[in-house]
Amino acid sequence: MGEVAVGIDAGGTATRAIAVTASGDVVGRGEAGGGNPNSHPPAVAAANIGTAVAAALGTHTALTCVLGMAGASAMSDPAVAEVFRAALADAGVERADVMTDAEVAFAAGTPEPEGTVLIAGTGSIAMRIENHRHAATVGGFGWLLGDEGSAFWLGREAVRATVREIQAAGPLGPLASAVLALAVGPTDAPFNHLIRSVNADPPIHLARFAPLVSAHANDPAAAEIIDHAARVLADQALAAWSSGPIVLVGTVAGGDTPVGARLREMLADHEVRTAKDGVAGAAWLAAREAFGPMAPHPSNARVP
Repeated sequence: MGEVAVGIDAGGTATRAIAVTASGDVVGRGEAGGGNPNSHPPAVAAANIGTAVAAALGTHTALTCVLGMAGASAMSDPAVAEVFRAALADAGVERADVMTDAEVAFAAGTPEPEGTVLIAGTGSIAMRIENHRHAATVGGFGWLLGDEGSAFWLGREAVRATVREIQAAGPLGPLASAVLALAVGPTDAPFNHLIRSVNADPPIHLARFAPLVSAHANDPAAAEIIDHAARVLADQALAAWSSGPIVLVGTVAGGDTPVGARLREMLADHEVRTAKDGVAGAAWLAAREAFGPMAPHPSNARVP
């Protein structure tokens, strides 16, 4: 029916797409499974993206498209890129500008061309943005070498604090009690059972303990973890920063959490914004290309 710009946010577990008009109205949206080619076979990831885009487009005509994705580096493989090109073409998109999930998240939080985006969810990474594109990265090393302040890190620190309390042979605090209850339940050998349970799971599963840190924020052990997490995340953001706003993204940094609140306190001398929807940033960047630089910015409004 009408001409639109399409934005896509393709993550490891879900893909979202929206179609916007020159006035910024969302006229179509679609959702599908994960679109990260590092987490799924490329054909599966591409098919999921195609499904979301087709639903968002409906009978509209796509003028431009920005694909923000975790695993964007995989698109440097010509074979992978061709699989995605074909899936998008079948959905009605002739060409997509591929960007990282961090770049579109920054664009969702601010219309400024320069600044820093700090993502802290399961993992953590900070990226300096110049002219709406990646300029430098701090962190992003994965759980084995980094991810400081992330949900994985918070969960690991919660388990470490629990182990220390068990070895101290004193009464367990609220955080340690909650960790034990989640990990092993009632037991006469908490130390052995906790160590065995945690080591039997993939390391990234430590992230499941992260919510316990927030839930028991008044426990001194949890409070220490929260303060440490906020400090390492603030240091990461400031190491990447040179000018402009700092956009916080993810369940730890961008959410309404004790870590997020403490992080904002530590960054109080900077302009701090929060981005909730990378898909809105992708759509806005596509709209700028289709309709010009005055295309309305989503102003961090959540896309339903």
